[in-house]
Amino acid sequence: MRRLTSLPTIFLVSICLATLSTAQTPVSAPQSKPAAPSQGPADPKARKTYDDALKLMQARSWVFALDGFRKADKQDGGHCVPCELEAWKAATQYGDFKAARAQAEAVLANVTSPGDKATAQILLGRACMAEGIRDKRNEQIAEAEAAFSEALRIRPNYADYLYAEATALAYLKRDDDARHGFQEFLKYASRNDVDYPRAQRFVERPELARAKMAPNFRLTTLDGRTLTLENLAGKVVLIDFWATWCGPCRNALPHIQQIVKKFDGQPLVVLSISQDSDQAKWKEFVGKNEMTWLQYWDRGSGPLSKMFGVTAIPATFTIDADGVLEDQHVGDANIEGKLKKLIARATEAANSKAAPASPVDHSASSLNY
Repeated sequence: MRRLTSLPTIFLVSICLATLSTAQTPVSAPQSKPAAPSQGPADPKARKTYDDALKLMQARSWVFALDGFRKADKQDGGHCVPCELEAWKAATQYGDFKAARAQAEAVLANVTSPGDKATAQILLGRACMAEGIRDKRNEQIAEAEAAFSEALRIRPNYADYLYAEATALAYLKRDDDARHGFQEFLKYASRNDVDYPRAQRFVERPELARAKMAPNFRLTTLDGRTLTLENLAGKVVLIDFWATWCGPCRNALPHIQQIVKKFDGQPLVVLSISQDSDQAKWKEFVGKNEMTWLQYWDRGSGPLSKMFGVTAIPATFTIDADGVLEDQHVGDANIEGKLKKLIARATEAANSKAAPASPVDHSASSLNY
């Protein structure tokens, strides 16, 4: 079992890929991308190169896939938008945000409709944003904010773009502008938007928008409950990725059961995410082993696994009461100590919130926990 992808990489890739989903899934809302011919490049040689690169993407060979899509674009005369979009995706998966910027600029040069231009600006902004966060350089984040602003100029009041720009403003520590941006998002976004409750919290505390927030999601658990991460705000969350076929996962199960029992009645939620491909086998295992906490089937290495960048199991993530993400292995004995500290902080925050506000100190917040 190898170690997990580092937290910053998971976080940055999730930022970039947020705009590239093209199919409705139970865990994330789809985002638009520039219109492109579904058949890919027109040139036969370019088509073969493109198809080979798609196979490399499926095998998670991001570097070779990136090279392949670039080659296909060149073979197609440098105007293959599908090649450039896939190259952008491969570059972000690999963490080569400079290359992702170049691919976004290529898309921007090759699309013509206003809507496609706007979405290309968003791709450019996402790459700049991820690069700036990783390198701790405000210059790139400022470039991201400018790209998001241009997208909004083309598509005013588009909720996803408002959210992206407000996040960039928060990273630039322009908190008043960020707060206004999130307020604008709330005006135009659907209340069913998975990020709606999170934006409400960011209005109150824009500094949270520049923290390592866990990727938000919406899913339906085995017992039929609809769950989002924001539903769990104010509680510590332990997410465990596992599968019935994984020996180390089965060995770690008693430890998870021990954690569930030990912290029962405290502000901790445990959510197990199965990577099993056989749903029936998963359900049988859960029932036989009395896994009474929240369970979700990710249909193999599905959308939620990709969102958290899980490349090996067992893998667990601890998320504090504010939604800030940390990673940890189940087998690490220190995990219970970490949970104890996070739960103590969550309990203290909840007690502080419940206490009557003093006549002088009005800091008792109205956060939507």
